[in-house]
Amino acid sequence: MSDQRKRGIRIDRRSFIGSSVAAAGLYASGAFRRAWAQEIRLASPSKAVQTTQGSIQGVVLDGGVNAFYGVPYGASTAGANRFMPPQKPAPWTGVKETTLVGYRSPQDFVGPITEVEALDRRETQSEDCLNLNVFTPALGRGDRPVMLWLHGGGFTSGSGNWLLYDGARLARTQDVVVVPVTHRLNVFGYLHLEELGGEQFKGASNVGMLDIIAALQWVHDNIARFGGNPENVTIFGQSGGGGKVGALLGMPGAKGLFHKAIGMSGAFLQGLPKERATETAQKFMAAVGAKSVAEMQKMPMEQLRETYLKATGLALQPAVDGHTLPANPFAPTATAISAGVPLMMGTVEHEVNFFPTTAIEPIEEAELLSKVKQALRTEDAKAKEVVELYKHNRSHASNIELYQIIASDNQMRTGPMTQTERKAEQASAPVYQYYFRWLSSVREGKLRAYHCLDIPFAFNNVEVTTSMTGTAQSRYSLATKVSSAFASFARTGNPNTGGLPNWPQFDLKTRATMALNNDCEVISDPYRDERLLLAQIRETAARGNS
Repeated sequence: MSDQRKRGIRIDRRSFIGSSVAAAGLYASGAFRRAWAQEIRLASPSKAVQTTQGSIQGVVLDGGVNAFYGVPYGASTAGANRFMPPQKPAPWTGVKETTLVGYRSPQDFVGPITEVEALDRRETQSEDCLNLNVFTPALGRGDRPVMLWLHGGGFTSGSGNWLLYDGARLARTQDVVVVPVTHRLNVFGYLHLEELGGEQFKGASNVGMLDIIAALQWVHDNIARFGGNPENVTIFGQSGGGGKVGALLGMPGAKGLFHKAIGMSGAFLQGLPKERATETAQKFMAAVGAKSVAEMQKMPMEQLRETYLKATGLALQPAVDGHTLPANPFAPTATAISAGVPLMMGTVEHEVNFFPTTAIEPIEEAELLSKVKQALRTEDAKAKEVVELYKHNRSHASNIELYQIIASDNQMRTGPMTQTERKAEQASAPVYQYYFRWLSSVREGKLRAYHCLDIPFAFNNVEVTTSMTGTAQSRYSLATKVSSAFASFARTGNPNTGGLPNWPQFDLKTRATMALNNDCEVISDPYRDERLLLAQIRETAARGNS
């Protein structure tokens, strides 16, 4: 089988537009193909661009966007490079063709709801996974802001190659350079081995995050030739990608390589203590049957992957190791490392509807109270108090929607909100907050404003993502507004554009929040009473567990 066939291949955007709904249906019926067909015969080759390692050539897409896929920013992480900080790729001669997406890090292919998973290319897994894509309106010297995208999937799954993250339309409509990144994950990227491997493995810590820093360094060294400004780089990411944004804000190695940050439905308040990270590494070594880190480094990739998939209780995320991540980025206060970096944070209203196990069908009052009690881990009286308060302020919401919002507020909004508050409290750079409330029509409208739904609007990709958004005409106007605000923030550190009401900075007094919907509006401290009540319940639970 050819290398192109193994990797999973890219579909031509012209033939894909409008097909996402059908694709989602095929997936659900079991007929979904594991790799999108590629058709680039209608695309012309781009001009060759000289990078620090060699010359590359991509393609020119509809609208004149230059696209480069699978550009290596690091060497393969297999063999002696496994578990170690990333190394630069070997230089090459001639012109490297970069028209196919690269490999993704080894992981599990178990994905989210089918509406989102329909946009996963399912490219082949490999330890040769340090690659990125570049989308730019024009080559050569330019002053365009650069937006480096960090994918979701926690610290354990995903890739920068999902069709959901196609940056061509954002680049074309907002005159920015978009760079989605793929890097190491799970045990390949987040086993803390410094205490177990001796001198040979002193650098074996947080290497998945070091990969991202290497990608930022590649951008710094090369992006000017792609029309981007290396002194105006914004990192942005959603869910796990938002967590990576939060972690980078506390990493000295990333300082100066980015200048603004956007976290979407994800935050990173504190890392793993070094001791717990070491315990996870010991547990995994025992499970895989390795007597030493050196022995584990030589094992087949698939053996490590299969062991990881069967293992339980592994804590795989950045560790506070004292050097790559010297302290918690946002606990108890915001890190000083990135004090001057403007930050935008946002969440969606029905975050939990992203998960296949979340109830979306109607429920009765008794079941609502039971679900809220379970979600909040509180007693009957408190659960009833919460439900009554939410009903009072959301009189038109059904029982099932009330549960979804309460669970989202308690489980998935607290981290981003805390990070926003602590950054604002630092008062060293502008902070902005949004709340995404636009309702998708897919699955008979039952998924509402679910986790990930703001991504197509940030990328202005609503034509390519109808499996997620549906086909409502209103999606176009909102996508223009949201993508313009994101690009404006990347350009200036201020999201204000002509299409939105004036968007004030967030502070702890007014808590100004841009509510994004068909009619966008700024709300001061939205749902204050609910926020305070849930905080009180969490504090009571924390005292009880201490």
